[in-house]
Amino acid sequence: MEAFPTRAEDITPDWLQAQLDNAGVLGGARIAAITCASIGTGQVGDTVRIALAYDRPAPGAPASIAAKLPSRDATSRSTAAHFRLYLREVNFYARIAPLVAMRVPKVYAALIEPTGCDFILLFEDLGPARAGDQLASCTLDEARLAVCQAASLHASTDNLSVLDEDWLLPDPQARDWIIQSYPGAQAVFRERYAGQLEPEYLAICEALADAAPHWFGWQPGTRCLTHGDFRLDNMLFDIRGGAEPLAVVDWQTCVTGAGTSDLGYFLGTGIGTDLRRAHEAELIDLYCAEMTRHGVPRSSNTIWDDYRIGALSGLSTAVFSAAFVERTARGDANFLSMARGACSLALDHDSIGALLCHAERNTETTTC
Repeated sequence: MEAFPTRAEDITPDWLQAQLDNAGVLGGARIAAITCASIGTGQVGDTVRIALAYDRPAPGAPASIAAKLPSRDATSRSTAAHFRLYLREVNFYARIAPLVAMRVPKVYAALIEPTGCDFILLFEDLGPARAGDQLASCTLDEARLAVCQAASLHASTDNLSVLDEDWLLPDPQARDWIIQSYPGAQAVFRERYAGQLEPEYLAICEALADAAPHWFGWQPGTRCLTHGDFRLDNMLFDIRGGAEPLAVVDWQTCVTGAGTSDLGYFLGTGIGTDLRRAHEAELIDLYCAEMTRHGVPRSSNTIWDDYRIGALSGLSTAVFSAAFVERTARGDANFLSMARGACSLALDHDSIGALLCHAERNTETTTC
């Protein structure tokens, strides 16, 4: 594979010209100059908007594009490579995005080197748009939009053969490493947030650390492509100046799993406890109705236990990320918000109890 830039300042007009010509989006225009500006709040990758100036009027060519590159932080970059996060996102845009009905950015180039440490993605700029903010919650209508998009993703990938490809399956060695490392991550999380997180919520964090082998070995009853970090910070509303309602970005954590994990993740970590408690049943029913409308029948009764357990994904992500990605003020606020919302849902519905009961069932020794 030819070398490609992994820092925004290394992207040149000539290199972009070749990529966008190959994508067939320039219509013969030549790129005369580019200007890069940072966008987004991601901690595992850096995203920039690239404004394009042409040598002639080019009404059919994009005025700007977005580029995603590896994190500049060595710890975050190493974590991403270890868990194949960059490989998953590049493969998602290159191979899976055309298969899903969910609105995601159109990709112009998706390149990654063999070790999985360096990559670059070029895709359409969806601006002007309004970025979701989990620290500020959202409206009920926005939550409904997100739930409908989740159902669209899960239904369109239900039991597809691609789900069995290696890059989408959990890595057993990585899983074992996470199980061994999770109590240490919880110790970091406890030290950092013990004075800020409610004691009853911190107790749930400790309980999940104790149950880490059960949680990371949990096998849900359904299989589809899951986003894995389905929260407001990874959503763009009113894209293209309001021409479309919503697009979902940041696919580094996509994996074969249960759609109920994305649903529980979003309702737990994404929208705030007040909105979740007031409209949880409605949003779950909406998800099931949309799945059914797309040809994959679901009901709140059949997904309830998987939803309760899957909601723990938001909590484990917050705990583990706090320990293994670059620490920032925004990251601290995000992880605390995610943990608080996920613990609230877990406490309301006894998610830990549901997980342990599921584990007992699998050993055929339960009275659950």
